[in-house]
Amino acid sequence: MHQITLPRPDDWHLHLRDGAMLQAVLPETARHFARAIVMPNLVPPVVTLADAQAYHSRIMAALPRDMAFEPLMTLYLTEGTDPADVAAAHASGLVKAVKLYPAGATTNSHSGVRDLTKVMPVLEKMAEIGLPLCTHGEVTDPSVDIFDREAVFIDTVLDPLRRRLPGLRLVMEHITTEEGVAYAAEGGENLAATITTHHLIINRNHILAGGIKPHYYCLPVAKREKHRLALRKAATSGSPRYFLGTDSAPHVDALKEHACGCAGCFTATNTLSLLAHVFEEEGALDKLAGFTSLNGPAFYRLPVNTATIRLEKRAEPCIWPEKIVADAGPVTVFNPGFPVHWHVLP
Repeated sequence: MHQITLPRPDDWHLHLRDGAMLQAVLPETARHFARAIVMPNLVPPVVTLADAQAYHSRIMAALPRDMAFEPLMTLYLTEGTDPADVAAAHASGLVKAVKLYPAGATTNSHSGVRDLTKVMPVLEKMAEIGLPLCTHGEVTDPSVDIFDREAVFIDTVLDPLRRRLPGLRLVMEHITTEEGVAYAAEGGENLAATITTHHLIINRNHILAGGIKPHYYCLPVAKREKHRLALRKAATSGSPRYFLGTDSAPHVDALKEHACGCAGCFTATNTLSLLAHVFEEEGALDKLAGFTSLNGPAFYRLPVNTATIRLEKRAEPCIWPEKIVADAGPVTVFNPGFPVHWHVLP
């Protein structure tokens, strides 16, 4: 197979930032993706419907006129979130999910939740109206090893929450472990999981062996090789439980290559070519459309995009820009470390 035609993909977990960074990175997503679930962890965060409306307006203002793209907005769950405002956001049609960040788990998560009991009225309202909860699935207890924080979150936070609110529709975002894969597989129709491009390609050795590679550092951090292989098996399985959420997260190089470097891999530019490479390696090119274009809309109860996109395998490898230029400095594009031959056709 040397050509693939897919319904135009969606990205179910994306960081666009704001201001000049938004203007720099938005075209990299809009070039290939029709829609994206946009993360709300700005400073200050997108907490209310009014915040989401304002952010949506800024995104659309930054979109080049020759590109078509629909941002799917989310709210940042805080211990002060108003259930009535969440219900109004859902009714507006603009907000498609609410995001749970355990406080301190990742970039700009300090306004997140410390005590889950304080947000139960919001979660109960979401279960009632069918609004999905997207979870950053890591505990932040310093006594828990960073490589174990996803598995501990599943056992101590996620599973008890789902038993308490079985009607809550929930997305385990950017799963990184075989425990996450197994839990999503057994979760029923109200549970799904996103998998990033980079977690299908790198394990923790890529970050640490032979010197620290700051542009491979992300949260949740990449795990052992057995976990990467479990993710690849899940993504290429054809199961509707799994779909693409790139977690593409731009940071300027000065903040990545730093004594306390920021977490995030910027994959918006080359995700589709990388995924075609991975799925071909796994003998599953026929499953690529499900992962990129079908399973996500089914879970979020949205139509599949009618437009299509084509990829072609060529003898010459793809060439992408090494960096995207933003006002505050360059943003390094994720480098898989091997040649990729699947080109996205114009």
